[in-house]
Amino acid sequence: MTRITRMLLGWLGIATFAVAGETVALFNGKNLDGWTFDIIDAQVEPEQIWSVADGILICKGRPPGVIRSQGEFENYEIVVEWRWPAGGKPGNGGLLVHCSTPRERFIWPKSLEVQLAHENAGDFWMIGEKVTVPNATPQDRRWVKRQNSVEKPVGEWNTMRVRCEGNRITVWVNGVLMNEGADITTRKGAICLQSEGAEIHFRKVELTPIE
Repeated sequence: MTRITRMLLGWLGIATFAVAGETVALFNGKNLDGWTFDIIDAQVEPEQIWSVADGILICKGRPPGVIRSQGEFENYEIVVEWRWPAGGKPGNGGLLVHCSTPRERFIWPKSLEVQLAHENAGDFWMIGEKVTVPNATPQDRRWVKRQNSVEKPVGEWNTMRVRCEGNRITVWVNGVLMNEGADITTRKGAICLQSEGAEIHFRKVELTPIE
């Protein structure tokens, strides 16, 4: 099976479209092929929020919404590199995994959010799905990260690695283990990135299937 064929299968919604260990760039650095959009204001065109320049995916942050992968995934690691633009104000954003039903809560699909918000990267937020963090107590829908923030200053790139394996999830930020969860109520779904109030940049969104 060729790589192009596997990508097409993924866009048709088939979860296992790539060989274990083969990394696939969900963001190709050129455009937003392979993504769909859901925006709270139907009068706003996606390109008013999401654009690509010099290999960087730029999200303006307003109005609220998501870009959503056309494929679904199960058992994988995803690596996201993001920053708050130099001279700007850091704010809120998120990586949503195991996405299913659209607009489960406000504009956000049913999913588990891995927080990207400034100084909170690595928190879990439960959006219709549930997760348990051992030896911890949730704050309503939120599971706070287990370590102090290791995010870099505004304008510098951060790296988040998320491993979803079976009903478990593990999160590293800039190489530091930040959070671990178990007993997730789903094991697969689409990937979403949030537009949630502040301009945020991405230069890498790569997924590697695991056994």
